[in-house]
Amino acid sequence: MTTILVTGGNGQLASCIKDVEKEYDDLNIIYTDHLELDICELNQIQTFFKSNPQINYCINCAAYTAVDKAETEAEKAFEINATGAKNLAQVCNDHDAILIHVSTDFVFDGEKNEPYTETDAANPISVYGASKLQGEVEIQQALKEHFIIRTSWLYSEYGNNFMKTMLRLAETRDGISVVSDQIGTPTYAGDLAEIIIQIINTKTEKYGIYHYSNEGVASWFEFAKEIFKLAKNKIKVNPIPSIEYLTPAKRPKYSVLDKKKIIDVFKIDIPFWRESLKKVILQGTFQ
Repeated sequence: MTTILVTGGNGQLASCIKDVEKEYDDLNIIYTDHLELDICELNQIQTFFKSNPQINYCINCAAYTAVDKAETEAEKAFEINATGAKNLAQVCNDHDAILIHVSTDFVFDGEKNEPYTETDAANPISVYGASKLQGEVEIQQALKEHFIIRTSWLYSEYGNNFMKTMLRLAETRDGISVVSDQIGTPTYAGDLAEIIIQIINTKTEKYGIYHYSNEGVASWFEFAKEIFKLAKNKIKVNPIPSIEYLTPAKRPKYSVLDKKKIIDVFKIDIPFWRESLKKVILQGTFQ
């Protein structure tokens, strides 16, 4: 039996892990939210691990993800995304547990015009991106046995995300404008959850940074159009440049991730983003 601690247990990725877990009989997964386990408090984590000495893996789904709000709450963003990650890494090191940490495409500046590899230089242009990058650095310094998985544009049936926001807006609007010059890859959190569990089941020691998103490329405009098409919604979607939709935080213009490493190491097939989106929308059970 493999015992796994999942932090951020009420978030969309953890909720998807709960769904994936049903397919496996040999996993004992402990889910905690910030009220049960505050990753910013080192002593809380130490106490939790001492009370649960059987923990083999920790999947860190806890994160500060309010990209724009982070610009005015930098201290809080760094506390959760950097100090919290550091605390988990230190305690995992003390208890011989392996840390799987979820990071982001926002560690890149978006100035490249081809998919980012794991060895490309990070250069975040937002507080959120900087806090997530610092978390990566802290983990690498504190713990050898780690997997850092950078992903992009996560959505799912759960929590707050772009897909659910679009569907909600479509209930009250005839038209909507969506940015068309920021390019990345929509990623279904359920697909990411599946690969995380696969990594654990391989028992591999090929630690390090990996990129994972669905296959394909899209703008937010194209993502929105596909959402409405699959949902059979007649709302009109207008493409606009990001200069017309100014936000407190800058976003990368291009943040497509190169998945060759994770495909080669774990021998996985990655679904195309439209196929995963279709599955989620046709399923139609949102929480």
